Amino acid sequence: MQGGLEYHELHRGGRTSWWRALIGVLVLLLNFLGFMFLPLLLLAVFAVWFIAHGTSYDAAIDQISGDHVTPTSLAFLNLVLASAIPTVMLLTYVLHGWLKPGWIASVVGRMRWLWMLICLGLSVVALLATLLVSALLPSAGDAGDVGGHLNHFTSTTLQFGLVILFLTPLQAAGEEYAFRGYLTQAVGGLARGRWGRWVAIVVPALLFALAHGAQDAPVFFDRFAFGLVAGVLVIATGGLEAGIAMHVLNNFLAFGLALLFGNMTDALNASGGSWWMIPSTLTQSLVYLGLVTFVARRLGIATRTPGSTAGSATVLVGQSPSV
Repeated sequence: MQGGLEYHELHRGGRTSWWRALIGVLVLLLNFLGFMFLPLLLLAVFAVWFIAHGTSYDAAIDQISGDHVTPTSLAFLNLVLASAIPTVMLLTYVLHGWLKPGWIASVVGRMRWLWMLICLGLSVVALLATLLVSALLPSAGDAGDVGGHLNHFTSTTLQFGLVILFLTPLQAAGEEYAFRGYLTQAVGGLARGRWGRWVAIVVPALLFALAHGAQDAPVFFDRFAFGLVAGVLVIATGGLEAGIAMHVLNNFLAFGLALLFGNMTDALNASGGSWWMIPSTLTQSLVYLGLVTFVARRLGIATRTPGSTAGSATVLVGQSPSV
């Protein structure tokens, strides 16, 4: 039998129980809804900045969280989602037996930055395969998402571009820390037996798709499939790096196309699509999954913690990350 813990089992290296997982999930939900300390602090900072520059309170709130997406509201949303990273780290440390936050990143207790860069390169290859397939298919999205002509370049375009470039990676990482990180480990700590691994993949993927709000069947399936592939990757590679890389590139592409050819409000609130989007999604996901798992095995990327599981004992608390 192989020693060590797989990624979804890492909470067993500290402390895990149904009530710990429930508290963690509720805290993350409140964080995404904007009712925890960091989102409220961000809201206060943004509002104070606008009011200090002569904007009324109501206008400031509309700029920050109104229905019409602006560079400011996109920046605020990205930062709120990114705040899941420190929230997950704190939950892991306080709720699960003082587990060091590095165990959220991977089974070696830290983020493997070189491996993430490799995954970014592999995600580009998968994206190229997707574009080839998409070119052979009918339109896969809402007609309002991407137009047939290039948008005019304005100061707002530049502001959107800067927000996308600098904050979208943090937003994508925040979602991965929450869904493929905390939720995978929380569910995996409770769901044992031969099906435990798949429960730890499917449940976060389902919650990830539901968290995107009202959507029709093709869009829901698209997001659910993304969550399933990202969940498989996190266990197959022992960390969040591959999922973050895929998520970042997906969001760069979606926001970039909306910025150049479409409308940011429609892109951010996309709820309708065609079943023709599914072949291109599956192409990207399966090509990326195959490339990443192949390269990970060739490079010997760790998928388990070193050492023994030591039964039900606490085995990770106090351990320093690998170097």
